[in-house]
Formats: sequence, structure tokens, C-alpha cells
Amino acid sequence: MSAEEPENADEGEDEDIRYFVRIGQTDLDGTKSVERSLTEMNGIGHRAARIITEKAGVDRTATFGALEDDEIESVVDLVEGFADEVPDWLANHRNDFFEGETTHETGNDLELTRRQDINRMKMIDSYKGVRHKRGQKVRGQRTKSTGRTEGTIGVNVEAIKEEAAEEAAAEEDE
Repeated sequence: MSAEEPENADEGEDEDIRYFVRIGQTDLDGTKSVERSLTEMNGIGHRAARIITEKAGVDRTATFGALEDDEIESVVDLVEGFADEVPDWLANHRNDFFEGETTHETGNDLELTRRQDINRMKMIDSYKGVRHKRGQKVRGQRTKSTGRTEGTIGVNVEAIKEEAAEEAAAEEDE
């Protein structure tokens, strides 16, 4: 019977786990560690996740869903106010065009902000905007031999096989 008691104790711990932890509009996996779970959120990488766990005073290897409610709330608050807690160079949206503020966008807000910035560049016909319009490389990469979307460079084995099959079919018809 002593072997059954530890199993029951483990089951009791599993019942306390929150399988989903919601931050903003994103559901995070509560069965993973805090750091790993935070990195699943758009805008939060490994370094940001480690900083958040240190500032919240939470063990980064602890299971996220097994934390107390106040610990989870402290992590959520730090994620939402990440730009205020870190230097400006660590935030992902510095010096906003309209407000001039530095923010750290996460979740769906990151994609929305990125799309708005690209559309603004296209509208004012900046160099980067023109490159975006044309579908070319934007950040100064080489384009002489890479980034080609049409045509094949070098030997096209499939085309050679197709030509050989067509010639063989033409010879059989004769």
C-alpha cells in the first residue's frame, strides 16, 4: 500500500496545474517550464524570458501552471510592462514614429505594429518601402546571385529528363 500512496500524492499535484496560462491574447502551455513557455509568445525570446523570471523572483525551471496565482500575476505584469523594466536597447519597438515612445510589443500587437510600419514605409516611398513593394531584399543583402524568385540557375535535371522522354516518345511514333 505504501507504493500507492506516492502515486496518489502525484495525482494531487497534477490537479493543481493550470494547463493554460493566458497573457494578453495568447494562451501559454502551463505544463512547460516558465522560461520555455514564455518563449512561445511572439516578442519574447530566451533573453527576455530569463529577465522576466529573474525580476519576478520565480524559478525559471519551475512548471508554469504549478506556480501560485500571485507569482503568475507578477510574471504577467512584467510581460505587459517589459519596456519599463529594461533598457531601451532591449525593447523591440523603439522610438515609435507617431508617439516617439519605446515599447515592447508582444503577441498579436507585434505583427500588427510591424505591418503598420511597413505600410507607412511603402506609402512615403522610402528606400526600404520601395524594396518591400518590389519584393526585393531590404536589409542590404547581396542580390546578384541569391534571392531570385524566377528561373533556375545551373543544371535543371528535371527539364533534361522531360526532354529525353519527349524524344523517346517521338522516336517510338516513327
